[in-house]
Amino acid sequence: MSIRFKYILIGFSILIFFGFIVFEFCRPKSSLPLVAIANWGPHSSLDETVRGIKEGLEAKGFKENETISLKISSVNFDPSLIPQMISNLRAYRPKVMVALSTPVAQVLKNSEKEVPIVFASITDPVEGGLIHHSEKSHENVTGSSDQQDLELFLSFAKDLLPKAQTVGILYSTGEANDFALVNLMEKAAQKAGLKVVAVPVDQSRDIPQRMHSFKDKVDFIYVGTSGTIQPALPTIVAAADRMNIPVFNADSEAVRKNQVLGSFGVTYYQVGRNAATMIIQLLEGKKISEIPPLYPSLQDHHGVVSKKRAEQFGILNLKNSPNITIIE
Repeated sequence: MSIRFKYILIGFSILIFFGFIVFEFCRPKSSLPLVAIANWGPHSSLDETVRGIKEGLEAKGFKENETISLKISSVNFDPSLIPQMISNLRAYRPKVMVALSTPVAQVLKNSEKEVPIVFASITDPVEGGLIHHSEKSHENVTGSSDQQDLELFLSFAKDLLPKAQTVGILYSTGEANDFALVNLMEKAAQKAGLKVVAVPVDQSRDIPQRMHSFKDKVDFIYVGTSGTIQPALPTIVAAADRMNIPVFNADSEAVRKNQVLGSFGVTYYQVGRNAATMIIQLLEGKKISEIPPLYPSLQDHHGVVSKKRAEQFGILNLKNSPNITIIE
């Protein structure tokens, strides 16, 4: 071995050594327990979930930057960025990791086997492969579902549209959550005496064309919390308006903006509060096997109706009630 080659090896070893020192120095550190939140993207329902988590933690004394650290990251609905986001969050050595939406939770579950995982804003965690039984955690995974009572929703919709016979629903072929929603809707519709027209969507850019499948076939359209379908709500509403079809949304924010006729669904803020309860239990040392998944109660549901949209569809004499709000 030449002297020159030895010097090269020594120099390379020194670089590796100092590189390790720099990495250790720069790697995020905190004396406070850290909760990492992996978010699917900016949307009112997910934003409300995050708000519920933060306020739920604070209500029990876990104040951000005082007794706990929070690190929130998002991929802006780009599934290709999920592994990188999770890798970055894991570098902070969190005590608990929170996954918002099925695509994020599925990747996190498959890549993290040690840190406790709390999912949130997921309709059917069993269908999504996150847990094996709806009432039990699995391995290092538990969470807070947003599974709404669709029988209550359809009753609400029929009160507004008593002549309705058929509901339309778009679903993403790439999301297990969406298949679960269609199954739940079909079961609820059968009990309500309604039919369902379910239209598959491979990619969000296909939605304008797929919306034509509802023309003259449905009396109203329901838009769920799908990571593919929900962000395209403005496109769905524009197409539905051209066909004079009312739209109901899972999230009430669109109703408050007079985008859609109504919403009767889960309060996402409460979904976040439920998740916060589980995070606190984990931070206090409770085993994840002792923390079953949580599902929305009847009290977690609330109806909202847009008066402007109601008048558009000839719906008059709207009345407020304890669990229904009319938006003027």
